[in-house]
Amino acid sequence: MLYVANSSRLSTFILLGLTDNPDLEVPLFTTFTLIYLVTLIGNLGMLVLIWLDSRLHTPMYLFLSNLSLADCVYSSAVTPKVMAGLLTGDKVISYGGCVAQMFFFVSFASVDCFLLAVMAFDRHAAVCKPLHYTTTMTSSVCTHMVIGCYAWGLFESAVHTGFTFSLSFCHSNTVHHFFCDIPPILALSCSDIYVNEIVLFILSSFNVFFALIVILTSYAFIFIAILMMRSAEGRKKAFSTCASHLTAVSIFYGTLIFMYLQPSSSHSLDNDQMAS
Repeated sequence: MLYVANSSRLSTFILLGLTDNPDLEVPLFTTFTLIYLVTLIGNLGMLVLIWLDSRLHTPMYLFLSNLSLADCVYSSAVTPKVMAGLLTGDKVISYGGCVAQMFFFVSFASVDCFLLAVMAFDRHAAVCKPLHYTTTMTSSVCTHMVIGCYAWGLFESAVHTGFTFSLSFCHSNTVHHFFCDIPPILALSCSDIYVNEIVLFILSSFNVFFALIVILTSYAFIFIAILMMRSAEGRKKAFSTCASHLTAVSIFYGTLIFMYLQPSSSHSLDNDQMAS
């Protein structure tokens, strides 16, 4: 473990990675490589298919294509460095690399967060008001929703990254994580991080609770509409349309709440690694 005295800016960070056991590095590298390839092929394939097939140029697939793009970017911000560390044992990341990794991860994770909420509203419009769907979810409305998701993601990431790397780091440069996430970087600072923790909690709470209110309200109306359907086939189709989205929402928001909305007194970086 490296200690740096009287320095406000380190030149490098050391990522602890996923394991200290050399026997696990190759199996983990193989596992993460397969998962990453599936992620890239699945999401890029989705983007190409939606772009090429004019029948898929609808609001639902517009949102889905942007969700795929966000998944590609924020997984690519983290996974290649993790894989390189497992394969070569080099767990050093430059200061600039750490800043970039945090910025892109937070940006597109936030975009993902709000796209899932927008998709719930889209499903609500399709199931509850099918006759008004084309006038409600116009191309202009959908485009503005997507732009809003990206604008908020970039703004939030700029705030978090700016606040985090304006701190002084004069203790260890060893990050207790496998990528440069906000809590483990804050843990390295010798500055007062109270304001940073408040900003992190407020923005994370806004992301989670605003998006969840939109999602839960949308699905409350959807379930009421489904129960009122007379056709069993119609109910089945509506449930199947929403099931995959609800699964993604449960996993994504469950992880966010566990990682970023815990009180600092009970916050464990080891648990964060497992959740990530």
